[in-house]
Amino acid sequence: MGKIVVAFQGEHGAYSEEAVYQHFPRDTETLPCHSLQEIFEAIESGRATHGMLPIENSTAGSINQSYDLLLEYDLKIWAEVILRVRHCLLANPGTTIEQIRRVRSHPQALAQCERYIASHNFEPISYYDTAGSARDLAENPQPDMAAIASRLAGEMYGLQVLDADIEDLRFNYTRFFVLSTEDPPRTEHSKTSVVFATRHVPRALYNCLGEFAERDINLTKLESRPRRNKPWHYLFYLDFEGHWQEPRCEKALMGLLRRAAFVKVLGSYPAAPTPAETDNGSE
Repeated sequence: MGKIVVAFQGEHGAYSEEAVYQHFPRDTETLPCHSLQEIFEAIESGRATHGMLPIENSTAGSINQSYDLLLEYDLKIWAEVILRVRHCLLANPGTTIEQIRRVRSHPQALAQCERYIASHNFEPISYYDTAGSARDLAENPQPDMAAIASRLAGEMYGLQVLDADIEDLRFNYTRFFVLSTEDPPRTEHSKTSVVFATRHVPRALYNCLGEFAERDINLTKLESRPRRNKPWHYLFYLDFEGHWQEPRCEKALMGLLRRAAFVKVLGSYPAAPTPAETDNGSE
C-alpha cells in the first residue's frame, strides 16, 4: 500500500482524528472535512485513501447520517475502531481553573460533562466543534474561558490541560468505521456489516434473522432506519460475528438474499476489541 491519507470530519484535534492515530501510525497524513459526506467524496475523488467515520456512541446512540451514507456510497468497511472519549478542560497557558467562568464546546460534549460543569458553576457555551473551540480559544485568548476538547486538540493548539477525564460517564466510547475502496485482508476475528430490506409480509424479519440463528451466528447489532424512498418501509442494519467468506456466514447471506427484498454487504473487517477487553473493568 502506498501513502495513506485518512479523511475525517471536524477540525484538527477532533476525536475522529484521535481515532485515526489510534488505528494508524502517528505520522499518517489526515484530511479534515466539513461534513460526513465529504469523507466519502474525498475517498471517491482520490484525495484520501481511507476515511474515519463515526457510527455510534455508547451514550448518545447511533449516528443516522453515517448509516444513510453507507447505503448511498459504494465504499468498503476496512476496519472497526472503538475510541474511549476523554474530555479535557483546556485553557490558555498560565490560566488557573479558579479564573474560569465559561466553557465552550460542542453541545454533545457539554451534555456529556454536564455534572462537572455544574459543580464548578461554569457557564456552558455551545460551539460547532470541540476541536474548533480549542483552536479559537488559542487564537483569541480569554482569561475566563476554557474549552472542552481532546488532549490532542490541546497539544495541537498550545493549550494547557486544567483537568482531564471530566466526562460524567467513564464508559463513553465512540465506534468508528475505517472506510476504503478495497476490502481488507481476512483476519481470524472478523465482523461483517450488512443492510437489508424485508418483504412486506408476516414473519419477514423473523425469517431473515433465522438464517443466522440456524447457523449459530452471533448478531452484535440490529438497527432499523426508514427507507427514504418508501414511507413506512424500513431498512435493517445488521452486524454479525464472522467473515462473509466463512462457509456458514456465506450460507446465511445466501439465505438472506433469498428471503429479503434487498441486501447490501457493507464489508467484512477485523473486529476491534470491546471496551471490557481493553479496560479490564478498571473504571
